Amino acid sequence: MKKSYVSFVALLLVATLATSCFRARVTTRRTTQEQPATVETKQEPAVREVRRTQTTDRFDIPAPLLDRAEKILVRKAYTASYNDDMRIPNWVAWELTREHATGKVKRPNRAFHEDYDVSAPRATYSDYRDCGWSKGHMCPAGDNKWDSEAMYDTFLLTNICPQDYTLNSGYWNSVEMRCRHWAERYGSVLIVCGPILEGDRHETIGDNHIVVPEAFFKVVVTLEDEPKGVGFICPNTDEHLSDEQCMTSISEVERITGITFFPHLDKEISKKVKEEVSKF
Repeated sequence: MKKSYVSFVALLLVATLATSCFRARVTTRRTTQEQPATVETKQEPAVREVRRTQTTDRFDIPAPLLDRAEKILVRKAYTASYNDDMRIPNWVAWELTREHATGKVKRPNRAFHEDYDVSAPRATYSDYRDCGWSKGHMCPAGDNKWDSEAMYDTFLLTNICPQDYTLNSGYWNSVEMRCRHWAERYGSVLIVCGPILEGDRHETIGDNHIVVPEAFFKVVVTLEDEPKGVGFICPNTDEHLSDEQCMTSISEVERITGITFFPHLDKEISKKVKEEVSKF
């Protein structure tokens, strides 16, 4: 009898341990029944490691970020500031010219791919599988139909953020199309976009805990003819957005994001394009 009791207790302990291990491996998904996974991101700026691999004086590149992790990734058509704490970019910047606004290059097969230029843990395709969020481009594939390598680079997961499906295919896409129209009209536009993280705790997806932004920003400037600038703040929700809700000045986007855009512009031109909400 005593031996049977000991065996029963042993089996109970093994079953409890197995159940705990199974629960630890379950990936939290974005459902109404379950709370999403979250990550604590608050760090003291004094001890945060800043990683930057290249500096530049290009007009489209923001000023260095000193309050968050940053690694600069230079691609054929864009430059990304990657945050390996969040596993998403801080910003992605590029110049879109009239010549590059159109093209015949098609989206590649099995397009989205892991970026081995950044250290693990990093975003993988499986992190996005059944997560409830789309793979939202920062530098869009539609801006890179002029070259197959440039197109392929846009599907690197360091150029991607978890983005609401309605936003991705709706208002965000409409702003991308307008940027291509403005590039054709003016000859060149400078574009910077990226995620906005609000507060210290964020939903995450996947085993690699990819942070889900609360919103996105985009700033656009043309220096051709009369300099113009405009900004956009887009909540990462399924709401159908409009210019009245999202369009703002670049100065306001700087205030919200803590990023200094177009730091190499002439002072007077900078003031004009950042403080005015221009009609393109």
